Amino acid sequence: MVADVVIAGAGPNGLMLACELRLAGVRPVVLERLPEPRPQNRANGLVGQVVRMLDRRGLYQPLAGKSDPPQPLPAFFFGAMPLDLQVLDDNPFYLLPVPQTRIEQVLAERAAELGVEVRRGHELTGLSQNADTATVEVAGPDGSYEISSRYVVGADGASSTTRKLAGIDFPGATSDHIVTRIAEVAVPDGYVDPATGGLTVPGYGYIPPMYHRTEQGVFAYARLASGPDLVFTVEWTAGGLDPDAPLTLEEVHDSIDRVMGVDLPLRSPDGGGQYRLDRSIGVNTRLADRYRDGRVLLVGDAAHVHFVIGGPGLNLGLQDAVNLGWKLAATIHGWAPSGLLDTYDAERRPVGERVSTLSQAQLALLAPGSEVTALRELFTELLRERQTVAQIASMMSGADIRYEMGARDPHHLIGQWAPDLMLDTGSEPVRLADLTTTARPLLLDLTDDGSLSTAVDGWRDRIDTVIGHTKDTSTTGLLLRPDCYVAWATDTPHPDQHDREALRAALTAWFGPC
Repeated sequence: MVADVVIAGAGPNGLMLACELRLAGVRPVVLERLPEPRPQNRANGLVGQVVRMLDRRGLYQPLAGKSDPPQPLPAFFFGAMPLDLQVLDDNPFYLLPVPQTRIEQVLAERAAELGVEVRRGHELTGLSQNADTATVEVAGPDGSYEISSRYVVGADGASSTTRKLAGIDFPGATSDHIVTRIAEVAVPDGYVDPATGGLTVPGYGYIPPMYHRTEQGVFAYARLASGPDLVFTVEWTAGGLDPDAPLTLEEVHDSIDRVMGVDLPLRSPDGGGQYRLDRSIGVNTRLADRYRDGRVLLVGDAAHVHFVIGGPGLNLGLQDAVNLGWKLAATIHGWAPSGLLDTYDAERRPVGERVSTLSQAQLALLAPGSEVTALRELFTELLRERQTVAQIASMMSGADIRYEMGARDPHHLIGQWAPDLMLDTGSEPVRLADLTTTARPLLLDLTDDGSLSTAVDGWRDRIDTVIGHTKDTSTTGLLLRPDCYVAWATDTPHPDQHDREALRAALTAWFGPC
């Protein structure tokens, strides 16, 4: 069999990439070793820029279960310290509290609508490549077979077979003495504050929702709207644990007792079924030494793993997929400019490094010890300053990402995420998010006479153009890549020859010659 792209892994990242490729006219084949989706949740929401990205693909509404656009979050946390986001004039923090099982379901439904072929129970077992093709060996229910493809993408998790077969190193650090436990449980209703979602525990007092540090470890609690209660502990000792023994509810209870010093009654959730009981010994922070090796590329946990606080993994992986999808499709279609596919590693790997730094910094701030307690007191003071809150929120949400676009006379928006806009296009007003669901490059011509759009005449086979007006920006022209980053912009009310030349240079640089 011959395919354009083989994607190993039908988790959220693999499915998101498959959808992006289909929107761009490429037919991927997705291989998934599991015959059915996992019934247990591995994540419980999305935070930051990725929420807005899903909105710009028309996926926010089915995930959120409402038609309203996403709204900024009033508060979050950094290292289990409060982050008051209401002090910000431009709050970049968005939250989508939805379990991973639902995320996978919605993405699988979208993939099916787009005609993506997903082969469950098919596992990638071998990989080779040459200058022209990559060949994968697959073990399926009816035996082994091969697929030849233009490219192979590993979206197969932290233990990625794709990464290992490609010979891509996965350096980093492991903290062997840290134990994390996470369980779906039922906590007595009398302990839960319905207004805040926190807990009031006799003998301890009020515990705010999400992460709470003590001198013995970390405890977190969340009452999920879509399912059972979730409890989570981190302890800085692994002594005496059998890593092969399954986690029990009693062990979770005992861990909470050690961390909090009080008894918190727990029981299995009502209704039966399978509920999450996971234990991890050791915390890994690892980053692939390259995201591309010839015709093999990596996305998501196959490329980076981090501590779970702040939910960096899935948020980062989905944005990897959106960055890679259009570049891979352009390369396959033959109109990609030289080096376009290499910009995937150049743009996304530094973001992975940044998230690694944030993850490790927060883990250090959670550790036991009087020195850490003193450091946290200092950080708590700093996090009351608006400038500090703005910087931390920008980094954690991914709003600080700015790609190098290499433009002449760079506009302040070039390389940044396109702002949310409400546009008047001659009929009823439309949101920018409504214009980006096709995952195609987009020129917004906001000039008085709509004359800027003629500059893209030679690229109309690959670029959409919208003529309109908006009160949300003084910018009169915006060229957006499919991942919604600005490739070119101008504020000139009546663009001149210089503006048109700069626009055509950006079109050629990112979308190939006309």
